[in-house]
Amino acid sequence: MKNNVRVERAIKNITQGELAEQIGVSRQTINAIESAKYVPSTILALKIARVFGKQLEDVFMLEDQD
Repeated sequence: MKNNVRVERAIKNITQGELAEQIGVSRQTINAIESAKYVPSTILALKIARVFGKQLEDVFMLEDQD
């Protein structure tokens, strides 16, 4: 799964730590999501999208599986 978390965070001008605090996870979790080492749960993905005021599909995208 691809994501735009880093880009959206930069647009909103918040740190990984600030985003993590807003959604109740560790900064390391945000780092892992941004570097595609961790795929968030549906609830966590929805919380992240809500912080950015975006639809889920605007932040997280399925990669094509050919």
